[in-house]
Amino acid sequence: MISMPQKRKIELLAPARTAGTAIEAVRHGADAVYIGADQFGARSSACNSVADIRRAVDFAHQFNARVFATVNTVLFDDELLQAEKLIRSLYVAGVDALIVQDMGILRLDIPPIALHASTQCDIRTPEKARFLQSVGFSRLILARELTFDEIRAITDAVTIPVETFIHGALCVSYSGRCQISQSVRGRSANRGECAQFCRLPYDLVDGDGNVLQRDKHLLSLRDLNMSDSLPQLLDAGVSSFKIEGRLKSDAYVKNVVAYYRKAIDGLISADSGKYERASVGDVSLTFNPDLSSSFNRSFTSYFALSRRPANGFRMASVSTPKSLGEYVGPVTRASGRDVKVATRLKLHNGDGFSYFDRKGEYSGFRANRAEGNMITAASPLQIPVGAEIYRTFNKDFDDILSRPSSARRIPLDAALSLHGNVVSLSLSDVRGNRISCSEVLQQVAASNSPQGDVQRAVLAKLGTTVYSLRDAAVLPDVFIPSSFLTALRRRAVDLLDRAQVISYTFRYRLPEDADAVYPSDSLVYSDNVSNALAEKFYRSHGVQSIQPALETGKVNLDAGSPVMHTRYCIRRELGACRLDSSASQLPEQLFLVNDNIRFSVVCDCSRCEMFICRT
Repeated sequence: MISMPQKRKIELLAPARTAGTAIEAVRHGADAVYIGADQFGARSSACNSVADIRRAVDFAHQFNARVFATVNTVLFDDELLQAEKLIRSLYVAGVDALIVQDMGILRLDIPPIALHASTQCDIRTPEKARFLQSVGFSRLILARELTFDEIRAITDAVTIPVETFIHGALCVSYSGRCQISQSVRGRSANRGECAQFCRLPYDLVDGDGNVLQRDKHLLSLRDLNMSDSLPQLLDAGVSSFKIEGRLKSDAYVKNVVAYYRKAIDGLISADSGKYERASVGDVSLTFNPDLSSSFNRSFTSYFALSRRPANGFRMASVSTPKSLGEYVGPVTRASGRDVKVATRLKLHNGDGFSYFDRKGEYSGFRANRAEGNMITAASPLQIPVGAEIYRTFNKDFDDILSRPSSARRIPLDAALSLHGNVVSLSLSDVRGNRISCSEVLQQVAASNSPQGDVQRAVLAKLGTTVYSLRDAAVLPDVFIPSSFLTALRRRAVDLLDRAQVISYTFRYRLPEDADAVYPSDSLVYSDNVSNALAEKFYRSHGVQSIQPALETGKVNLDAGSPVMHTRYCIRRELGACRLDSSASQLPEQLFLVNDNIRFSVVCDCSRCEMFICRT
């Protein structure tokens, strides 16, 4: 007999600031969510109690959707027991996997919960990917800088699922390899306390002190948007599509999740013999998702298409790190508080707008009134004719998302049967659960009129449950009191819920190959080894020289030491790539200056990478 190839489960993974956000993400179509506990998550301001995470777990598991907890900071020695205790609590709460960066966790006495290697692990090569699989990780979250070909090389090298980011804010540095915040402010990005120096304005200065660019956000990247590249990512072997944004609002998560749910479902339907959804449940929305209507700094596909993008390929939002939002159109007339815009968009009272003034500075205003293409602001504006207007807040859209905006239902089939005076109701659902319950009907009587529609209507009254009736086999010739059938239906639904809890499948930690060898025999401070157990782990896998993490306070950085490593390049962004002989060139020595902060810019053109270094 010929066996059919197994379908690849495709997961849409959503961020959750709170348990409520997680529930809304699942309700709007997420197959999984990732959420921070009250310690050791790489977003220190997005913390949740284990009890709240348990609430999210209970909701998600109804749809076979999964919940991953972020325990992805580096840990100090005196925090290891706390981390161990937290992980045990998360395991008991039913969390499906941990997202981790610190290899010391692999040496803790913890339950066999599945482990996902965080993007903070800086996974860019097949060699590192194979190593992380060999030591027991169930999933790899790849660096955001990779091309389709680089992703494919990694998925070809491993047998575990691979996850990539598809939307949201971008770190300009390779994740895990940014020490700017720690070196200047003592706030570690690897401990969830990034001070976001990449979003600051800088002067670009040459070695003679000449200002080449003034007050520009030269390290502030646009937001990632891979909505047009999902087929290529599927073809490259990606199994999980991840949305960034554990600090984002519920409205943002609802909109972005709903948009990608529709897009991914379309791709799965087009090749249903190869792919299938990672969770179940039909999603119905009260709105049309629109990525441009949620926070964005304008969009980029980053390095997906090319390891060496064309000179001047725009990745950064150098004029502002704030949201640009949805493009409206140019100003054709401006007088006092009134602005006329050339646009086909429907504008609303209360909408928020942004523009750049004559000095090129970002500014914004709120519309008291909007009629057609005329906007009346709350106060007089100094807005030039020809300025491009963007909508940063869509009042009507936000009003929709502030209310219940989606329902997710699990289709089930019902069947009534009669044996003597015993009425049985069987329920089966798309999750594979099947139950049956029975009740004695004191008086069985034939009906003078058909009862099928009445019985179907009672069975379909599933109210606030997560179910919807797909099909029902009924007893049209038997009179069954509605109250009797209602009670039987409630019992059956309760049994179906219990069956799901019992049958839900967890995935557990994979074994560690003690003979696996790490791809390098030395580690430096940017490899983030911050505790004795992490050091023990690496030494057991062949690493001989280990420099402690900068966070330990055991490393002093000299002038010229890198504090950021990135594939993004300021020279290329400004159209001055040194590999392009036809381009205008910038001086050899470049510095970024913001008040008393000064960094040198070092470009490694042979590898097409850039370092930001101490001076």
